[in-house]
Amino acid sequence: MKFIIIFATSKEKVLMNKKDNLCRLLLLLFITWGICFGFYFLPDQLFGWKIKKVDLLSELRMKPESHSLDSLRMQLEQSDSLQIDSLVMRDSILKVTGIDSVSLALRDSLYRVMYAEAGADSLGTRIEDYSVGHIGLKRFFTALQNCGQENRPVRIAFLGDSFIEGDIVVADFRSEMQKRFGGRGVGFVPIHSVAAQYRPTIEQDAEGWTTFSMLTDEEQAYTLSGMYFEPENEQPFVSIKTTSRYPESDTVSSLKFLYEKNRQTQMSLICNGWGDTLKKVLEPTSTIAPYECSGTFSEATFSFKDTIGFRALGVAFEDNSGVIVDNYSLRGNSGMILTRLDSARCRKLNAIRPYDLVVLQYGLNVVSDSILQYGWYGKRMEEAIRHIQVCFPNADVLMLGVSDRSRQVDGEFETMPAVLALLHTQRRTARRTGITFWNVFGAMGGENSMVRFVENEWASKDYTHLSFRGGKEIAKALLNVLLIEKEFYDEADKMGH
Repeated sequence: MKFIIIFATSKEKVLMNKKDNLCRLLLLLFITWGICFGFYFLPDQLFGWKIKKVDLLSELRMKPESHSLDSLRMQLEQSDSLQIDSLVMRDSILKVTGIDSVSLALRDSLYRVMYAEAGADSLGTRIEDYSVGHIGLKRFFTALQNCGQENRPVRIAFLGDSFIEGDIVVADFRSEMQKRFGGRGVGFVPIHSVAAQYRPTIEQDAEGWTTFSMLTDEEQAYTLSGMYFEPENEQPFVSIKTTSRYPESDTVSSLKFLYEKNRQTQMSLICNGWGDTLKKVLEPTSTIAPYECSGTFSEATFSFKDTIGFRALGVAFEDNSGVIVDNYSLRGNSGMILTRLDSARCRKLNAIRPYDLVVLQYGLNVVSDSILQYGWYGKRMEEAIRHIQVCFPNADVLMLGVSDRSRQVDGEFETMPAVLALLHTQRRTARRTGITFWNVFGAMGGENSMVRFVENEWASKDYTHLSFRGGKEIAKALLNVLLIEKEFYDEADKMGH
């Protein structure tokens, strides 16, 4: 009997040991699986070493079809079969510019000589001009030619999304343009911006304002900045100070405050951080109006009281000669909402700040891995471009193609096929509207160029947005293609005489 009890006890111990070993094995497997799964979330680089992504579920994930990129490449390389009514466009150009048909034919011939390659520019080494007679930038280059002779600066409005936020790209482009053609200052600065603390070209502080944005508000009318500001307390203020990051912007000779509604607001202004306070009752208005001071400025603080019915837009630090480049970036903007700009307000703004060139930089907020057809976007942007031309009838329009953007496939980053699809649509949009176009994607280096930008620390680890160093590269490339295009216009003008 005693033997039977001992045997039973030993059997139970064996079973318990087996159960414990199984639990340990399962626990070990679970820990191992957890570690391997955790490897998937490691950064792309660790202690300077590139790390290949470990993905236990790689065989289960749906991989994008490889033929998509190949077909999109072919689409970009093939000549565009889009039919444009060039006669209608030519008649329109003759009426607007006064250029006769013979001169247009001569310009066409010269264009073919200078740009022997047919079709689109895949490398971003030139401006693609889709206007009849290739005069898409004539007004802008004429203004540059007369820079210093006319009693106003050459003005460029740079419209875009977070790609140019904080003055990325625009700051270096502005600086180089001002070095060559004169001018100082950052131009227009909104009362408040989500990127104000990151902008190296200006120091800005503002309190006591409520921000209204056309991104979230479809009821009110807006102009280029897409924002306006109303006081939320009795003593709102805004302070602007220049920086030494760019020598062309450390001091300016003109200080302007732009507002568009006012009854009896009293403004106090302190310039350069010292001296007497200037007190002024702003002129009553129901439309856009500027208050301007002349002198030498590096800093200004505007404060206000009696602000019932007051609506402000921003401050402009600039000279009244040379080149001024205004950055109208709006995070999250796809460009399609430009059709909602109020044409009457825009024309009033244009009367105060006449623009010679409007640059459109959009697309990053539209690109999606799940979408390869962007005809709907092209139609909306055609409407937007035509509306811009109505709002600013004396300005040329330059559209920038979408930049490279990467996605991750099997642990490696590569160009999203949607980038090529959108680029094709943007180019067709430029052709349909007869404006100029620049291939930023090609200028960056084409496919997978964003990977190189990230490796060089020219772009952020989201493989979408540029750093200021990367923005400098794009700005330099943009300046180069504009100067090359200017050579064509100079030669065409000589032929015309």
